[in-house]
Formats: sequence, structure tokens, C-alpha cells
Amino acid sequence: MESLFWIVLVAAIAPVVAAAVPRRLVPEVVLLLAGGILIGPFGFDVATVDAPIDLLNELGLGMLFLLAGYEIEVDELRGRGGRRALGTWLTCLVLAFATVAVLGSADERHAEVAVAIALTSTALGTLLPILKDMDLMGTRFGRTVVNHGTFGELGPVVAMAILLGVNGPERSAITLAIFVGAAILVGAVPTRLYPRASIVPGLVRAGAETTAQTTVRFTVLLLVALSALAVVFELDTILAAFAAGFILRRVLPGGDERLETKLDGLAFGFLVPIFFVTSGMGIDPGAIAAEPLVLVTFVALILLVRGGPVLVATLRQREPDGTKSFDTRDSVRISLWASTGLPLIVAVTAVAVDAGEMSPETGSILVAGGAITVLVLPMTATLLRREVTRR
Repeated sequence: MESLFWIVLVAAIAPVVAAAVPRRLVPEVVLLLAGGILIGPFGFDVATVDAPIDLLNELGLGMLFLLAGYEIEVDELRGRGGRRALGTWLTCLVLAFATVAVLGSADERHAEVAVAIALTSTALGTLLPILKDMDLMGTRFGRTVVNHGTFGELGPVVAMAILLGVNGPERSAITLAIFVGAAILVGAVPTRLYPRASIVPGLVRAGAETTAQTTVRFTVLLLVALSALAVVFELDTILAAFAAGFILRRVLPGGDERLETKLDGLAFGFLVPIFFVTSGMGIDPGAIAAEPLVLVTFVALILLVRGGPVLVATLRQREPDGTKSFDTRDSVRISLWASTGLPLIVAVTAVAVDAGEMSPETGSILVAGGAITVLVLPMTATLLRREVTRR
């Protein structure tokens, strides 16, 4: 309980400090990681990750990706913008593997597959609040960022399930296909087989605004059930959480503002901050200080591998009448946002370290690099926008 007190204390203070920083230039997630370092074994050593806290940590990671899956708009991804974003992400993946193949021969300490996946990620959950605050959601600019961000989350999650799975790539791919098919089937059942007047959905809706909070409880049940299914099939639970969010969106195609508010409260008010604080507790500042060149190189590779293809794709994007969709400045801003990748970098490194495929020291450096992208890249993109506004 003492460890939980310190973790919750950091979680409570972080948003206050973030709000006090002028222009909110320091993201809350960076402060959560920093607070975790302070209270963890490499700081004041006042908190440890025991079994109960590890369970909360897993639930926090699950809720983070459930909400990410819930944000997916399938119709948007089927359009030209979605297809373009998918092609861009696949290009990033090929470039990432080519890059780590070259660098891997010079440094065998790195887990090449995990590093390559981390290089292709985008923190859509971190970007959405920024887009909403700037009233960019629904605009051409916002839709482009969301498309690239969606595949920057979905792609690495699928790649993790296949390439970092314990069954090997071939068996993992087959199991993944079965798992996804089952998830889609489950998601279709509520809308196809149960009429609106059915007594079960009726009771669920009736209890949504009472102390029963049935919609929240069934959402948690969906998350835990699919996570258990993933364990049975020896898949990563991140995929299960993402599928749970996708299913929830299919059940509620128009969304449910009241449920979303409750889930945000449960996730970002309690579970997700615990995940980031405990992740920060595993960061070794000494390892980062000992390898500053590796840290700088990793951040530069993120900009090259993820930001480069997005920049090229955005510069080449055209409207139906043949005009350019974005000027150079906006294309740079989109590429900077697409290169912001902390949450998935934390997840990828955690999986690789737990599997013994990456050293904790290397994991610390990669997470620190992800923190730099969250701290610097959205801020730079925002400042570029302000320059345009002043003209």
C-alpha cells in the first residue's frame, strides 16, 4: 500500500505541474515517467512494483489500448487517406528493418525486431487531445494526422503480436488471424442477433446511469475476457485490448458520450497514470547517461524512419482537382506529430524486456527517446502553427 501511495501521489501531482507550465509545453506523460524515476529503485527507492501494482499496471496498459482501438473509424480507414496511411506505415516498417539490420551488426545488444517496431509507432492517444484543443478534429489536416496515427498504433500492435510472439512468426500469424476473426464475430453479434427491445441490452442500458454502471462493467468484462483469450492463444494482451476497443466501437458505431466520459475517468484518472509511473520506475538514468549517443541516434532514427515517409507522403498528397493538400510547413507538422511515439515505445520495450530479448538498460534508453519525442515534437509542430497564425 505504501508503494501505491507514492505512485498515486505522482499521478495526482503530474497534471497540476503540467498545467502550471506556460503554454502546457511539458506533456503530462513525461512528468509521470519522471515521477516514476524519482520514486523508483533508481531514485529515492520508496516504491516497488509488487504483484498487486503489476496487475494495475497491466490493466492501465489494457485501458490505454482499448481506448485507442475505440477511436478507430473504419470508414475513414477504407478511404484514400486510410490506404495512403497504410502504405506509408508499411514503408516505414521496411525502412526500419533495413536500418536496424545495418546497425545491428555493429551492436548486438539491441533487440532488432523490437527496435524496428518502436521506430514505426505513433502515439495517437497523446495526439488526440492536442488536435481537439486546436479544433482540428474533422478537418483535412486532423483527419490526415489521425489516419497516420491509427496505423502508427495498429500496425505496431499487429507486428508485436506476430514478430514478438512466443510461437514464432508463422504460428503467431495464423493464431492472430483466428483471434481477429473471432473478435470481429463477437463484435457483430450484439448488432445482428439481438433486437433493440431485447431484455438483456435493455437491462444494460437501464443500469448505465445507476450505481450498477452496467456499461462500464461490461466494457471491463470485454477487456478482461479478450485478454484471457489472448493468454490462451499465447498472444500479447495489447492486441486483445485493441480488439476490445474495436469491438466496442462496432457495438456503439455512433459513440456514447456518457460511456466515453466514464471510461476516460477510469482510464486516465486511475489506471493509465499508474502504467506510466510504474514504467518510469523501470528507467535507469545511469544507463541513459552512459550511452548519450545511442539516445540521440534513436531519436534521429524515429524522425528518419517514421517522420521521413510521412513527410514525403503528405507532400505528394493531392486533392481530386489536382491541387496539393498541404504546403511544406503543414507537411512538416504532420510528420512531427506522426513521429511522436512514447506509449507504444513503452509497450514494445516492456514486452521485449520481459521476454528477455532486450536488456533493461537498452529499454531505458528507448523509453527516454520516446519521452523526448513527446516533449519536443508536438511542441515544435505547435510553434510552427503559431508562426503561420501571426502572418
